[in-house]
Amino acid sequence: MLQERVDDLVGEVDQKLRNIVLTDIDLLEEASHHIIDSGGKRVRPRLVFLSYLAAGGENVDDIVALASAVELVHTATLVHDDINDHSLTRRGQISVHARWGRTFALLTGDYLFTKVYELMAPYGSEYNIIMADACVKLVEGETQQAAAAKAGSLDQETYRSIIGRKTASLFEAGARMGAMLGNGNAVLVEAMGNYAYNLGLAFQIVDDVLDIVGDPEAMGKPVGSDVLQGTGAVMAQNGRKDADIGVVSEADPIKKLMNQIRESGAVDIALAQADERANRARQALQQVPASPARDQLESLIDLVLAREQ
Repeated sequence: MLQERVDDLVGEVDQKLRNIVLTDIDLLEEASHHIIDSGGKRVRPRLVFLSYLAAGGENVDDIVALASAVELVHTATLVHDDINDHSLTRRGQISVHARWGRTFALLTGDYLFTKVYELMAPYGSEYNIIMADACVKLVEGETQQAAAAKAGSLDQETYRSIIGRKTASLFEAGARMGAMLGNGNAVLVEAMGNYAYNLGLAFQIVDDVLDIVGDPEAMGKPVGSDVLQGTGAVMAQNGRKDADIGVVSEADPIKKLMNQIRESGAVDIALAQADERANRARQALQQVPASPARDQLESLIDLVLAREQ
């Protein structure tokens, strides 16, 4: 069964990640294993595997290191994000920076990023250029978000640009590389890229909604952290025009702002936008030949839309 096969491959990614961060610097290894062993949905490596298989790839051993590299980029960003957001928990456990402090958390994130080079080295320049471009866009998106939040100028257009860079770019890169390594033709590779980009946008919109209405226990982290980055304010622009919603300040606590967003109707509109992106992802899949892998890619869309953590 394909689902079991992909689950086994994800297990190989977990082991690959544990092995790649081994070092005689005990603190780096311990902190790296702390975030790696915390789990996660592993959506990105699943996307890489399924793209490879949908393109006709057969030797899955060829793709494990690449899928691991994509997941390691994401893992490194989580360590850095928790520093920026002052988050004390991640995936239901204490965050790296809360346990080891800001300096060592920063170094751990840097260490994870540099290990991506080691995983990507065997794949050659074409794949490394795609990965490098995705990483550049990711940092650009995070910087754009922080700057807009600080300036109080995070509008809808800027929000779309941010999530396209910081989330959808890595989804797209993983799917493109997987399809390429599976010897997919140009049309299929482009279709997989479009599918994954829109899936990434839907994923991030749902993630931002969960930051407003999600269950902290199920998510393994406190809700409201993205409100500090201005996401709440931009989501509120979707709501009723008469809703009295502003930016977070000492006189306007996060909890109050979150309640105002819930009452404004903005959440339903955001979810409708996620549905729109999901439909675009489905349309892109129509250019991919029918196969069990394509069916799983379509199921992945439903899982993204239905996620509660």
